[in-house]
Amino acid sequence: MARAARKTADGEMTGLHKASILMLALGEEHAAKLFAMMHEDEIKTISATMAQLGVIQADTVEALCGDFVDNFGATGGILGSFESTENLLLKALPKDRVSQIMEEIRGPAGRTMWDKLGNVSEEILASYLKNEYPQTVAVVLSMIKPDHSARVLTLLPDSFSMEVVMRMLRMESIQKDVLERVERILRAEFMSNLARASRQDSHALIAEIFNNFDRKAETRFLAGLEERNRESAEKVKAQMFTFADLQRLNPAGLQVLLRQIDKEKLPIALKGASEAIRSMFLGQLSERAAKMLREDIAALGPVKLKDVEEAQASVANLAKELAASGEIEINTGSDDRMIE
Repeated sequence: MARAARKTADGEMTGLHKASILMLALGEEHAAKLFAMMHEDEIKTISATMAQLGVIQADTVEALCGDFVDNFGATGGILGSFESTENLLLKALPKDRVSQIMEEIRGPAGRTMWDKLGNVSEEILASYLKNEYPQTVAVVLSMIKPDHSARVLTLLPDSFSMEVVMRMLRMESIQKDVLERVERILRAEFMSNLARASRQDSHALIAEIFNNFDRKAETRFLAGLEERNRESAEKVKAQMFTFADLQRLNPAGLQVLLRQIDKEKLPIALKGASEAIRSMFLGQLSERAAKMLREDIAALGPVKLKDVEEAQASVANLAKELAASGEIEINTGSDDRMIE
């Protein structure tokens, strides 16, 4: 006996079944284009429903297509947003599944799990993977792009990273069930948490963008922001970190920074620095090293402003990276005194 399309308790056909019928009605060529834009899990869900539809009467298909056209025409257009997408999914899928899909959509871009991981910074990915089993890490690094895997490996502890390499060498092929299990773990534990964590404060995001401007663009955009919203401009400036902010480093942090600075960039950066910052760096060097640095700066002769700004930005970005990894501390300037 032919199966009928599933209906809800009140007699209405579910959204999932409507979508499945429409996909069949569109034909192979058009349906294939829609499937190409879906997530793998969505394809599985709709495909499973399509396979169980049985015979759908022509009048049912005609009425469903008519409803779709009427609804589309009545809107005068459509709005694609997180909210409208979530509302649509809620009519077809369980709430917890919709929440999981929306977390992934709001997370790093990419059609598959491995595409998404390719858009996650190596520092964040390495921080997560260092707590996983070597075999799991081997599977993950085998599935993402080699250049990304390489950067992640260099950030893992030496003994652990070599164990991962050995597992990868012994891995002839990845069984489908193992791959699916790793995907489930990543989706449930990593990507959903990352999506929540990535919803950073908008002022912090703008500060990070402004940090990458050259000085002329930075001044122009900050001035424009101050004209429109002084409060937001102050919040952005408070979260920016520039070469001038290196004065907020303590001596120990400055020593760490000096050990890692590109020795060719430092003289160029200090060529256009204030006397206070130049003296701060020279004061952390031995007398001989300080003399050599002064000579290097003098030997540069005239330097393009653009080159100075690029060198200073490079040093400032290095300081931010060291602070983010906990290797140095940047004084926020807040008053930490205790009140009795």
